[in-house]
Amino acid sequence: MRHLVALSDLSSSEIEAILAIAADLKSKFVRGVREPLFPGRMMALLFEKQSLRTRVSFESCMTHLGGGSMMLGADAGFGKRESIEDFTRVLSAMVDVIVVRAKSHSTVEDVAAHSTCPVVNGLTDLDHPCQALADLLTVRERFGGLKGKKITWVGDGNNVARSLAVGCAKTGAEFAIATPTGYELAREFVDQLRADCPDAAITETTDPREAVDGCAAIYTDVWASMGQEAEEEQRKRDFADYQVNAKLMGAAPSDAIFLHCLPAKRGQEVTDEVMDSPQSLVVEQAANRLHAQKGVLAWLLGEPA
Repeated sequence: MRHLVALSDLSSSEIEAILAIAADLKSKFVRGVREPLFPGRMMALLFEKQSLRTRVSFESCMTHLGGGSMMLGADAGFGKRESIEDFTRVLSAMVDVIVVRAKSHSTVEDVAAHSTCPVVNGLTDLDHPCQALADLLTVRERFGGLKGKKITWVGDGNNVARSLAVGCAKTGAEFAIATPTGYELAREFVDQLRADCPDAAITETTDPREAVDGCAAIYTDVWASMGQEAEEEQRKRDFADYQVNAKLMGAAPSDAIFLHCLPAKRGQEVTDEVMDSPQSLVVEQAANRLHAQKGVLAWLLGEPA
């Protein structure tokens, strides 16, 4: 039995396998085929944070695959009414897969340690593997592959950036990141990634124009994520030169796409003209959460696509 707690848990071939299953199931979905791979299977969603895309995409994909899902919020007593160990042992005896969207990465690790069914990380402070898989699927679809494609992150070196960096390193894509000083990826994370993936192409800079030169995709996120609201005004000042606008898009190749994990704060990290431009694939990227997660579920539950 496998879990998906962090994208770094997967090998390059496993990521490619998930993306291939996702692409196959998406192709069938587009043709109106919804294969009931998991009839009678049940998925539990344990969410400590607000969600639109993660919740809807997981619930929809399990329904498309013939199974069912249940949302367990604070009323279930997760982590409060009883220990995570007791909670998880009982829950995993009743369902087939558990998705956890937690404030702390250690919470997902704790659930996985005590679960008797696969556990999927639906977002933590350190990792967002399902988002990264959808991102890679989106770039793969647009450019026909990932190897050698430069994906540029402009903004905070947060959990989404970390997962994307891992995904790029393991699929042969180049990862470039432009952050203000003090918001870089953690040095120990980059050093470990370089050790795990010696051929990884990783560029770090404080200059967004340098980072987008020659890139296939420009990706950004909000400057203050959930839980960082108290830092928002300071972050607005620190990230003021990191807005993705028409001028920055103009410094990239004309066929470069724009990506954002959403929700976006229009007028801050990205302008309306970029969000609504033909280069923006943010809606397609969000929709690919559905298909990437079908790939994850099919891979974890051992059913062929």
